[in-house]
Parts: sequence; C-alpha cells; structure tokens
Amino acid sequence: MQQSGSILLISCYELGHQPLGLASPLGFLRRAGFAPVGLDIAREEFNEQCVARARFVGISVPMHTALRIGVQAAHRVRSINPDCHICFYGLYASLNLEYLLDTCADSIVGGEYEDVLVNLVEALAEERPIHPLQGLVSRQGLSAAKRRDVSPQDMAPKTGSQIAVLRRLDFAAPSREGLPPLEKYARLQRDGHERLTGYVEASRGCLHLCLHCPIPSVYEGRFFVVPKPIVLEDIRGLVRAGAEHITYGDPDFLNGPKHSLDIVRAMHDEFPDLTFDITTKVELILKHAALMPELAAQGCVFVVSAVESLSDLVLTHLEKGHNRADVFHALEILRSCGIPLRPSLVSFTPWTTLDDYLDVLDFVDEQGLIDCVDPVHYTIRLLVPPGSGLLSRPAIQPFLTGLDQTALTYRWTHPDPIMHRLYENVSALVEDASRAGEDAANTFQRVRDLAFGMHADRRPAGEARPLRPDRSRPPRLTEPWFC
Repeated sequence: MQQSGSILLISCYELGHQPLGLASPLGFLRRAGFAPVGLDIAREEFNEQCVARARFVGISVPMHTALRIGVQAAHRVRSINPDCHICFYGLYASLNLEYLLDTCADSIVGGEYEDVLVNLVEALAEERPIHPLQGLVSRQGLSAAKRRDVSPQDMAPKTGSQIAVLRRLDFAAPSREGLPPLEKYARLQRDGHERLTGYVEASRGCLHLCLHCPIPSVYEGRFFVVPKPIVLEDIRGLVRAGAEHITYGDPDFLNGPKHSLDIVRAMHDEFPDLTFDITTKVELILKHAALMPELAAQGCVFVVSAVESLSDLVLTHLEKGHNRADVFHALEILRSCGIPLRPSLVSFTPWTTLDDYLDVLDFVDEQGLIDCVDPVHYTIRLLVPPGSGLLSRPAIQPFLTGLDQTALTYRWTHPDPIMHRLYENVSALVEDASRAGEDAANTFQRVRDLAFGMHADRRPAGEARPLRPDRSRPPRLTEPWFC
C-alpha cells in the first residue's frame, strides 16, 4: 500500500481555498511512511488514471456542497475502480453515515479524523479487520449490526458524535506538496489589488451549540487547538508559496482567544506585512471587544460573523446566542478600530417574515454594508441535514415534510407562500447576476426592488444611494461563500 498512487485523497469543494481537508491528512499519512496523492476536483480535472491505480480513496466532505459532489465522485470512482476502498471523512460524513454506507462508501470516519485514516490505511495494507477501529464505521460493521437487529440509531446516531474521535491529536504539519498552487484559489481583493491567500486553522470544533450549525452535532460543544508551532510552520510554507493574506478557517477563532492571539502575534512579528481574516460569533465580538484593536494592529482586515437574521424570534429558534441589538453593538465595536464586518445570513427560515427580510435589506443599506455582503447571502435557505440540532426542537416540526435522502437534507415549507416565491425569484436573480459578473451594488438594488415590490404597504427606509463602479470597496475574498 505504500507505493505512490495507491492512496488517493479527494477534495470536492472547500470554499475556494486550497483544501486543508487534503493537506492535513496528507501530512499525517506521509509522516507514517505512506506516499498518498491528493486530488482537488474543484480545481483539477478528475484524474481517471490516478483513480484506477488507487487501492484506497478517501473523500473529504467538510460541508454540504462537498458531500453532494463527493457522492457523485464516489460513484465515478467505483465505476472506474470497483475494488478500491472508499472512505468518506469530515464533518458531513458521520451525519450521513447510513446513507453513504448503503450507497457508495465502504467506511466513514468522523470527528478528529486524521489518526483514524492512518490506522485504516495501515489495517487495509496489512489485511486486518477494520470494523474494530475506533472512530470508524464500515459497511461490513453496519451490515453485521443490522443482522444482529441492532437499531440503526445505535450505529448512526443523530448527533454523529458517538462514532467520532474527540481527542486532541499529535498533529503533523499539513503537507501541500502536489496540490494546485495558490493561484488557483480565492484571493483577497483590497485597495484595487488582489493578493494570494492561504488557509489555515488554529482550532477545530466549537464551544457553541447553535442549532442550525452541523458542528455541534459532531463535536457537542468541544473544540481542539492546533499547536502553535504547527500553525506557524504551515503559514511559513504558504508564504513561501506566495501567500500575502491568511484566512483563519476556525469555526470560531475566539473559542480560545489566548491561543489565537499568540499565533497572530507570532505571525505578525515574523511577517509584518501579512494580513488575515477571522470568523467569530457576534457574542464573542462583544465579549472580547478589548481584543479588537490589537487584531486590527496585527493585520486583521475583516471579520466574518454569522449574523444570520435581525429577527429576535428567528435568532431564538436558532439559539444563536445574540439578539438584534447585539448586531448593531458588534458593528460599532469593529468600526471603532477599523475592521469591516462581513455578515453571513440565513435569509429564509420557517419563521422569517417578509418584514424580517426587508429589515435586513434596510440594515445593509443604512449601515453601508452593501459591499460587505455577497449577494448570495440574500438567497440562503435554512439547511436541515440529518443530525441537525433543529430536529430535536418542536418549533420546526410543523414545517418539515420529510427527509430527502438524495439531497442529504430534510425538506421544509414556509407557511407564507409569498416567502417561497420570494426565495425562488431572488435566487434566480442572484444566480443570473453572478454569472454576468454584475456589481454587487446593482444586484442589491434589484433584490431590494423585487422584495419591496412584494409588500403592499411598505417602502424602503431611505432612498437608494447609487454607488460608483470605481468606488473604494472594503477587503473581501473573491470566493463568495463563507459557510
């Protein structure tokens, strides 16, 4: 199994970044003496020759989009190489365990997956049984459990956490050798220039339990720091590869503020011109307001935060941990030290009213955030994957229409047909605008006109302020998805 090419790891989509879901396990496997190959099919041609040589194929699925593409990739792998072992790993793997094992996977790895992948590859190389491995469920193991009349819930629990390895690993440095160069991925746009961007993580998992987020379904409020030397070594390699900006992809960069600040201080000392961005919760911006000026001084050029909605009802149902007033406060804190806020939104939920939607559009306009919100966020509809914490709450039950297994999500309907029509119309508008490369300000204005046109008694809070095409815009990544 140690010959080059017999171990293939595939990434399907990681938000426009060079995939850490390949680089990290490649580092672990190479440290263990293997010679794996990485293939990012979001940026590279599907290499059938490489697939045909592989005895083990691992498919990284850190998000829903990646999972849907990954299922298609697995079927293609199987048609080319029927005898290889296909393993899905990453956040969305264990949430869809039974479906994947029934359709296209031989095994599933959840949680902190790298050590388990190494153990799995070693067991396969030595022709040892794999179903006893901790942190892994195999097709054979699941079939045996069914023959013993073990409940499927025991093998594929709703949370996904019971199969996950949740312990701090002996981290290997990510290995990016053989991956597409940074030029193939998202860049930072700032002051009229584009900068190559690297992607690292200082921590994994999350302390918080927001109901619509898949992370709590696996990590259950736990998080693990990546050792500072490992993160800094990865950053050095990215800088050598041309990176002038670093995205910290932690689910929440301020879960461990001391650890995170130690890393950015060391990074800034070594690379004073290197900028970065982070993701953190609204409530943590408020809690750690005193840290924001230092983040700005160390090179933070924007903060992504899951605002999701300005409706206190919606925020309560999602158990977000902040309210409408907190959003305005967080915006003030960041502005006071010169850091733009880039909100992410869940624009359509069963509880979102047309007035709620229009409130967000007024907020974006009045607060000067048109260039800080990629238009795709006006189309985001609540995703309820298997294992979602929302499924445990009575509030969503009246809206659910069942599990669409092939779409890997539960379907729900909005009680107001106008909102369903708005979703379809805005989605079509934004998709067309994106394909045409339309200015975000023009797209916003068209979304605004469409949405207010569906309300009989309401008009925008203020007159539309036209924005010049040559205006100065806040820093952003060229990849429009945040999560």
